[in-house]
Amino acid sequence: MAPPNDSIDTTISTLISSKKDNFFELRNGKLSVKNTPLLTEIPNNVTFKTFSSVCQSSAAPLPLFQRAQSLSFKGGFLGFTQPKPSDRLINSLGKFDGRDFVSIFRFKTWWSTQWTGKSGSDVQMETQWVMLDVPEIKSYVVVIPIIESSFRSAIHPGTDGHMLICAESGSSHVKASSFESIAYVHVSDNPYTLMREAYTAVRVHLNTFRLIEEKSPPPLVNKFGWCTWDAFYLTVEPAGIWHGVKEFADGGLSPRFLIIDDGWQSINNDGDDPNEDAKNLVLGGTQMTARLHRNPRQGAQRSSDLSKYEAEIAKVKKKELDEMFGGGGDEKGSGSGSSKGCSDCSCKSSENFGMKAFTKDLRTNFKGLDDIYVWHALAGAWGGVRPGATHLKSKIVPCKLSPGLDGTMTDLAVVKIIEGSIGLVDPDQADDFYDSMHSYLSKVGISGVKVDVIHTLEYVSEDYGGRVELAKAYYKGLSKSLAKNFNGTGLISSMQQCNDFFLLGTEQISMGRVGDDFWFQDPNGDPMGVYWLQGVHMIHCAYNSMWMGQFIQPDWDMFQSDHLCAKFHAGSRAICGGPVYVSDSLGGHNFDLLKKLVFPDGTIPKCIHFALPTRDCLFKNPLFDSTTILKIWNFNKYGGVIGAFNCQGAGWDPKEQRIKGYSQCYKPLSGSVHATDIEWDQKTEAKTMGEAKEYAVYLSETEKLFTATRGSAPISITIQPSTFEIFSFVPIKKLGQGVKFAPIGLTNLFNSGGTIQGLLYDESIVKIEVKGEGDFLAYSSVSPKKAYLNGADVAFDWSGNGKLGLNVPWSVLASCYWNALLN
Repeated sequence: MAPPNDSIDTTISTLISSKKDNFFELRNGKLSVKNTPLLTEIPNNVTFKTFSSVCQSSAAPLPLFQRAQSLSFKGGFLGFTQPKPSDRLINSLGKFDGRDFVSIFRFKTWWSTQWTGKSGSDVQMETQWVMLDVPEIKSYVVVIPIIESSFRSAIHPGTDGHMLICAESGSSHVKASSFESIAYVHVSDNPYTLMREAYTAVRVHLNTFRLIEEKSPPPLVNKFGWCTWDAFYLTVEPAGIWHGVKEFADGGLSPRFLIIDDGWQSINNDGDDPNEDAKNLVLGGTQMTARLHRNPRQGAQRSSDLSKYEAEIAKVKKKELDEMFGGGGDEKGSGSGSSKGCSDCSCKSSENFGMKAFTKDLRTNFKGLDDIYVWHALAGAWGGVRPGATHLKSKIVPCKLSPGLDGTMTDLAVVKIIEGSIGLVDPDQADDFYDSMHSYLSKVGISGVKVDVIHTLEYVSEDYGGRVELAKAYYKGLSKSLAKNFNGTGLISSMQQCNDFFLLGTEQISMGRVGDDFWFQDPNGDPMGVYWLQGVHMIHCAYNSMWMGQFIQPDWDMFQSDHLCAKFHAGSRAICGGPVYVSDSLGGHNFDLLKKLVFPDGTIPKCIHFALPTRDCLFKNPLFDSTTILKIWNFNKYGGVIGAFNCQGAGWDPKEQRIKGYSQCYKPLSGSVHATDIEWDQKTEAKTMGEAKEYAVYLSETEKLFTATRGSAPISITIQPSTFEIFSFVPIKKLGQGVKFAPIGLTNLFNSGGTIQGLLYDESIVKIEVKGEGDFLAYSSVSPKKAYLNGADVAFDWSGNGKLGLNVPWSVLASCYWNALLN
């Protein structure tokens, strides 16, 4: 991070930004943007302050501060004052009617999704941001509830078109009556630029998080992996994991990362023997009242003999507990995760049995396995840490939900957590808590963690200074441990889709889930849920990435390759710009499908951005308006891509407060796609591709290849329910003698353009570096004279419509070169 700006630079930036009048004005109860009314009937107690008047200095890196100041005329802060201090204050920000908006709201404590409407009364409870369409000035405005002091905020619906802001501390001991910057507003003529600029301003103002551009994602983002959850649920054990990884290897796709999900820890309930693990845990919430009571569940003995050594394993359980939590027995450790109390004998034992031996065996036998992650809840386990089980101070704290969650969907996890309360480690020991766990895990071969159940902190903040202060303490400890034990990147955040986490917890964390869990069927029993839940998942991911992608690398989650809608999921993962991983059960693999996503070496043809919905989808409802196809755009190194998905058939019902099926919408849809649907200016490397006069267009599912110009009519499409089409747009290069050429890539993979790693045009010579194996396709207006593969002359096919193809075998170097000498 750059050093804090000095006063001279601050003054210069402020002077530069002050040359332009702010686009917003609050006068006579009306908030206008560029003289266009946006919100009306604003109460007199609401204030607007420009960005530069509130944020006159910042400890953020100087380039970010200067960027925010240079754009300060485009945004500012809303505040309000009430006569009586309270721990929860609600105030109108004004009303709007007849104006399209898109928003993100929490439909569960942990999960958020998209919602659209036309009035302030249409927004949902716990809305995290609202984007308003302002066609009068060809612009867009975003309203972002943020954090001020010890209060966080969210947007709620009001009556008669009013939009409310709710500021709450989460503790009756923490009260306030006045705010000057509880929400941020920003305007831009580009909705994607809008989100980037707005969250940059918020980052500079709060300085409690870092943007994704300031961090590196974990290396697994470019790879294929397997998660154990849907394979085993709570019965995960070493033999199953071993056989699972082996099945992938035998099928020709060795996972490059493994996530050992919930079920591996040693947990029990308050009434259980404190020295015994809970027994017969099954799905249905039984694990959600249990607490972490000691080290990871053992049984990870030498993988070559998975049925022996139970007595030896029992002997080292106590030793590994001491190592994990820094001491125990007669010799107390420091709490740092060091093994001060261990003896030579037990060290030798733990080399042969336990987690360390298991991870070593996995990596020895499966050479491509780079990363092994394990699951844990933010509080340790679902029910936290059992008091007295470790040297840490843990206390059973009853749960209290914010009234804002009254509008969310009934959730078994919430019910069970409230029933069991949380064993909360004192926030003063948060550093020790995470370092104790993570230093142990790192030492035994674990390279990262999936941290889940994150938003329970807001349930138990009453006596800890409120939800903001409690979150700060926990996220500080988690971030420090991540930096120390997992190379600063080895963490996937999950069940975290609330602004508390993003505004307070992402200083170090650089990757997180952007969708709800993958549900292979409807838990409420709708037989059509096996289909419509998959479209819902894609909507979560696409629209959440609009804001979450400013903080973290979006993770579209796992799916099962043998599911009825596996191909539907695979198409979205192919161009999402994140990792690809599955949760297949043993024996439940579709390797033919997976090989359309993954290279033989376990890496993936990943897009270079994160997928986002196209402009013509932003203010629409692609779930149950019976009209809108979800279209998402992304970039490859040498072209753009659009995925068109028919997700119709389900969605949020505000009256029933649940996601349900809308079977009347589950039908074929027609729409169109155009090269200009891709937001080429959103990445520097892609901008020149957006200026191309002509493109080669390839459709992955219908295998069509044709050309189109920027002035061409939109491409008409019809998409069946739960199906998709992927469009690759590759700029056409004019070579000597009027020859036109554009490489498409390996068409046996969904994201064919992602297979092209290098491209060089040299007069009549085209040199292409390709990764993968299979059917290479290019557009060429004439037949080449010669084609070479790795220096050898090879045969190729060319047809009059411009299709130029050849077969590319896999290279041990994971790449191959293709040279074409044209006429």
